[in-house]
Amino acid sequence: MKNNIGLVLAKRAQLSRDLEAVIEVERERRFTYGEINARANRTAHALQTLGVRKGDRVALLMMNGVEYVESFFAIAKIGAIVVPLNWRLVADELAFILEDSGATVAIYDGEFADVVADLHQRGADGTAVTQWLHVGDADSRAAFAVSYAALQDAASDVEPKPVAEEHDELYIMYTSGTTGLPKGAVHTHASALWACITSGATADVRYLDRYIVVLPLFHVGALTPLTGNVYKGATSVIMRAFDPTLLFTTIEREKITVLLAVPAMLNFMLLVPEIETTDLSTLRWIMSGAAPVPVTLIEAWTARGIPIHQVYGLTETCGPACLTSPEEAVTKAGSTGRPFFHTDVRVVDAKGTDVASGETGEVIIRGAHIMKEYWNRPEATAETVRDGWLHSGDLATIDEDGLIYIQDRKKDMIISGGENVYPAEIENVILAHPQVREVAVVGQASVKWGESPLAIVVKEDDGLTEETVLEHCRGKLARFKLPKNVRFIDEIPRNPAGKILKRILRERFPEPASE
Repeated sequence: MKNNIGLVLAKRAQLSRDLEAVIEVERERRFTYGEINARANRTAHALQTLGVRKGDRVALLMMNGVEYVESFFAIAKIGAIVVPLNWRLVADELAFILEDSGATVAIYDGEFADVVADLHQRGADGTAVTQWLHVGDADSRAAFAVSYAALQDAASDVEPKPVAEEHDELYIMYTSGTTGLPKGAVHTHASALWACITSGATADVRYLDRYIVVLPLFHVGALTPLTGNVYKGATSVIMRAFDPTLLFTTIEREKITVLLAVPAMLNFMLLVPEIETTDLSTLRWIMSGAAPVPVTLIEAWTARGIPIHQVYGLTETCGPACLTSPEEAVTKAGSTGRPFFHTDVRVVDAKGTDVASGETGEVIIRGAHIMKEYWNRPEATAETVRDGWLHSGDLATIDEDGLIYIQDRKKDMIISGGENVYPAEIENVILAHPQVREVAVVGQASVKWGESPLAIVVKEDDGLTEETVLEHCRGKLARFKLPKNVRFIDEIPRNPAGKILKRILRERFPEPASE
């Protein structure tokens, strides 16, 4: 069998044809592995009738659902490359990704019809997309779009001949760039499979597990577990969007055994009354990451008999890097744990030498699951991947027992509700305002989101107000990237080399965000 992610689904369907593969919570749809594989095959043949061939890029602008799942595996089967799109982005941001990736086909949910109409109107000047496939109600389909369901229904469910394997590209997942432009992390069929293998060898995921997916599938934190569930023979119970009340109902009704959620989600879950009345006895453990997990949060869930495993990973590692064990989730609270089974992680100084216990250094990661490259970014790739080691830019310490503690995050990145927010992207937008002379963006503590962006501005014109700056940002940035507050100062502190001293700005503005 070739190592093709599409064939992983075909093999699971062969072994577990009648096992539930995907359950859609909100729409109450259920599909076995045999059914999902047949649907994926029809989608694969439908895409081929549109001219999609090996190496072509196909973008997905969809909420979590069966069409997302089957499209991902269908594209893999025919050797094309998936471009997952973050549906929280605005049209300008999506247009850049579509143009940079060179995607020629895009599959989208009807609820994104307005932004797709904007993108389509830009035509060849804005994107390379020539075919738009509409998922959902045919009555809401734009004239330029083709019905996904009609194409799928007319296609064969015969297993297509695989034309990609191993180190062929599987997907390009874009991360916000520190220069303000996103970079596409390229993962192959091999790196995606090894992410499943190292995760399965480290975390307690079992055959017949019922794994609830609440993170959006454009995130590696959802896409890798989904693939791992197929590899392992687990059922993916998919929520279209996070809803803590519905999540509790689903845990009890579907007898969920495993949950992955960011800390902000787990905080919201503690606040709804259903936590006191829901039967959580089937829930074996929770994995949480994308932001540091507060010790109080770990303790709150542990008190309910549900251990939290803190995971540390990156889009560039296809997810896995470090994970806490069940025993150390409490005794080593605050640590992100040890490297995954088939993963090497070191903490090194500027010379690449391992630091001593308690000293701070950069986290570097090696494994068959790290990305192949940044799409069309050879210089960024060479800077990040050196001698087989992925340099994260994250600072950490390592204790005498070999556990890693993340101290600071890559290049001043802000994590708001589990989403990566890079200050440079916001700064570039604000600097375009004629009344702004200088700007620096830092993270503010937020009870609701963990962190929220704070814009610190030097005025060019005394008439500039906080509301003017905030209004300028609306529509130019995704909602989760929007600053919640603006502060004005006379001069932004810099070091002799001209670099902004954001540590000083954080100390100067320690108050929490307004939300």
